[in-house]
Amino acid sequence: MLSARLLALETSCDETAAAVLTAEGTVLSSVVASQIEAHRIYGGVVPEVASRNHILHMRGLVEQAVADAGVSLKDIGAFAATSGPGLVSSLLIGSTTAKALALAEGRPFLAINHLEGHLLSPFMPAGETAPETLPEIPSHVALIVSGGHTMLLHVRGVGDYKLLGRTRDDAAGEAFDKVAKMLGLPYPGGPEIDRRAKSGKRDAYDFPRSMMERGSNEFSFSGLKTSVLYLLPKVDLTSEQVMADVCASFQEAVVEVLVEKTVRAARACGEKLVAVSGGVSCNTRVRELFAKRAKDFGLTLQLAHPSYSTDNAAMIGFAAVQRWKAGYSSPLEVDVNPNLPLVG
Repeated sequence: MLSARLLALETSCDETAAAVLTAEGTVLSSVVASQIEAHRIYGGVVPEVASRNHILHMRGLVEQAVADAGVSLKDIGAFAATSGPGLVSSLLIGSTTAKALALAEGRPFLAINHLEGHLLSPFMPAGETAPETLPEIPSHVALIVSGGHTMLLHVRGVGDYKLLGRTRDDAAGEAFDKVAKMLGLPYPGGPEIDRRAKSGKRDAYDFPRSMMERGSNEFSFSGLKTSVLYLLPKVDLTSEQVMADVCASFQEAVVEVLVEKTVRAARACGEKLVAVSGGVSCNTRVRELFAKRAKDFGLTLQLAHPSYSTDNAAMIGFAAVQRWKAGYSSPLEVDVNPNLPLVG
């Protein structure tokens, strides 16, 4: 079994992150170097800028994570890193660093799927009391809403995942960012829309809810994005209330689809537990409506903690500890895969 501690690295996109966890999944340290300001002037992530900044931040973050955890590299029993999906030039930085550390210390290396990190993050230990054993992952229906990914899965244990449905075009996070750009809001767009929607009317504009027919677990947000685009010439976005109403109406259309499809899937699978993860799970209305609908249908709701919802190394470490417990490790020759699938 994994000795003492595991060091995990995450560099799948524009966040450089490092974390140290115990064998029981307790997070001892978690540090993230954000690149939001570096990419804001471009209105989105520039891969070359992201990878260059990963190189600049990596050594300092590893040293800080180890120091914050009160350990040294000699105390680390295994090293893990995201191997995909993501930007290949970014993935290589974290993966190569973790491999080098594993080789230097004579420890195992674990290549981890970024989406599995999100998938398992709602079950990470929280609070001041550290668990005595690694938390088990119960059977449940999971929704991942992170960046370019929106997918529903039936989870029956670590590594036992059945894909129920995914987006056919834009993911929810992409829709938020693209609509925010249309509205002239700064990057990243999701938090800006969420903030402005708080003072808006959710039914001010009748935006479409696509693919809502019963039995469908697929998602589509491109039509919604187009509907917003066609509305813009007809409204005065210089009015703060109009802007708030557009944001609230758009957000409600996205959230209703996410919540209703997840609840339906849970009932169809006979599951009483629903877990939601990824950056979009931080959205205020997502959390509010999921809580309401779960209560309506007698479901238990497990949300990823906001600290572990956006890209971070703690969730990668938690997935790595789960995999290590199951006897999994990776050869140093394993390559990164920008299109690494979670299922199949």
